[in-house]
Amino acid sequence: MTEAAKADRASASKRKPLGQTLIERGVLSEDQLRIALMEQKSTGQPLGKVLVSIGFLTEATLREVLAENLGHEQVDLSRLLPNPTAMKLVPSEFAKRHHVFPVGIEERDGVEVLTLATPNPNDVVVLDQLQAMIGAEYRINACMAADGEVSAAIESHYGQELSIDGILNEIETGEVDAASMDTNGREYAGPFVRLVDAILADAVQRRASDIHFEPEQGFVRIRYRIDGVLRQIRVLHSKYWSPMLVRLKIIASMNIAETRLPQDGRISLVINGRPIDYRAASQPTLHGENVVLRILDRSRALVPLEKLGLTEDQLEAVETMISRPEGMILVTGPTGSGKTTTLYSILTRLNREGVNIMTLEDPVEYPIPMMRQSNIAAGQKMEFSAGIKSLMRQDPDIILVGEVRDGDTATMALRAAMTGHQVYSTLHTNSAIGALPRLMDLGLTAELIAGNLIGVVGQRLVRKLCPHCKVGYEIDAEIALMLGGDAHPGTTLYRAGGCSRCDYQGFSGRQGLLEILRFDEELDDLMARGASARDILKAARAKGFRTLRDDAIRRVLEGMTSLDEAGRVVDLTGLGH
Repeated sequence: MTEAAKADRASASKRKPLGQTLIERGVLSEDQLRIALMEQKSTGQPLGKVLVSIGFLTEATLREVLAENLGHEQVDLSRLLPNPTAMKLVPSEFAKRHHVFPVGIEERDGVEVLTLATPNPNDVVVLDQLQAMIGAEYRINACMAADGEVSAAIESHYGQELSIDGILNEIETGEVDAASMDTNGREYAGPFVRLVDAILADAVQRRASDIHFEPEQGFVRIRYRIDGVLRQIRVLHSKYWSPMLVRLKIIASMNIAETRLPQDGRISLVINGRPIDYRAASQPTLHGENVVLRILDRSRALVPLEKLGLTEDQLEAVETMISRPEGMILVTGPTGSGKTTTLYSILTRLNREGVNIMTLEDPVEYPIPMMRQSNIAAGQKMEFSAGIKSLMRQDPDIILVGEVRDGDTATMALRAAMTGHQVYSTLHTNSAIGALPRLMDLGLTAELIAGNLIGVVGQRLVRKLCPHCKVGYEIDAEIALMLGGDAHPGTTLYRAGGCSRCDYQGFSGRQGLLEILRFDEELDDLMARGASARDILKAARAKGFRTLRDDAIRRVLEGMTSLDEAGRVVDLTGLGH
């Protein structure tokens, strides 16, 4: 017997019976278990299947408990968007015979990983057979899935065309009657249903942050925002837009009859085995309703603080700021500059059993365990300022306020910081130093800000050069003079190339540019005495403060990004400082 098999047998011996686990978790009573065991004796079916068939448990609850009991990841197939590449690896005959379903393929640590949904992730024989079939270049990650969900996924997805090109061909050749489209939101009845779902999955696989459906007079344009830049992906005939719009509205829980007013909605799906949310917004335009979907991928947003790409000095400055027991920390920058990701990284670092973290967001984008998160959505009576008052009665240690928009919110946030709380928020300004006059514009006095503002983080996002195709070149004296510092004529910089790995864009992924203005006694004193922002900046520079421009130039000289890309998001001329 192999060591792995011995370990499996040892861990199996320690597992509690399913019924006992369900009772301990409070989802099943002793009487219900007794009834289910009697039914199991007469039918011979597994206990879990009996509990679901009687109605004592849902498939989702059973899957969750089994996954925890067996020590495996779980996957919810009820809102799955299938991956055509993964399904080609696992033939339908194999999937039906062994009751497994391929969920998706992802690269993890340089290895292609096939996520496989199965009610029995410990079936080594099946996993070995599949491994021999797909080859050594793939690794299998077996996840727990409910028995009924696996059956439904196999029935729904095998035998249907799932690629965008294939579905469009199916529609254009008339092989499937478009009128058979399922408008009740059920799974994948017609080609337009599958077309929309394939686009949603494709956007996630391309790491897009937004999907734009833009109707024109004779066509509908589909664009993805990838690494902060919009790219046209498809142009479809205008007659396709009506059934596609119906599908989008149904899954986003919008009113399909309302075409003259803007609407908001939310979509939750499973792609490559992980939950993905989409925030949907429709807008009536001249040629029809425009729809934009913001992709909310929790796995990309919840980044550990040490993996944000900060330098050692920047990480040390942030950790020093968040170690202070009370005060306010602001993150500034335009929309889409990664402010929320930075704040969530900080809060995740601070999130532990002994701390009560409460948030007010507009809206809550990523649910995080243990944190108490509240929506401040349009149409609700509660505003940020009133919400902070309410949170103060919930005994918080740390408060996140989505955005400081007005004087009342600024005053309440600072008051919370003065009464022994850590307060985090965002502010729309061009730089960290620009937060100070902005706060005073909102009605806060310099004396009030001094001593209560821990620090300000200014942020932008810049595209990273593809490491496989970036092109080196030597700079001349003029560019060297503009860059200053370590740059000199002949210094090698890099510009975008283009290869298959970056989809011929020359860039792959994004990196934060940061400036971290940490307040100490000297800066607090300058602030209280009414010093100008320029004087405060000068004093901060003397202490080693680096501006966004400094950070951008550092990244250019490192070869992480190009000079043109850095200049797109930051003023490199130095005139703004």
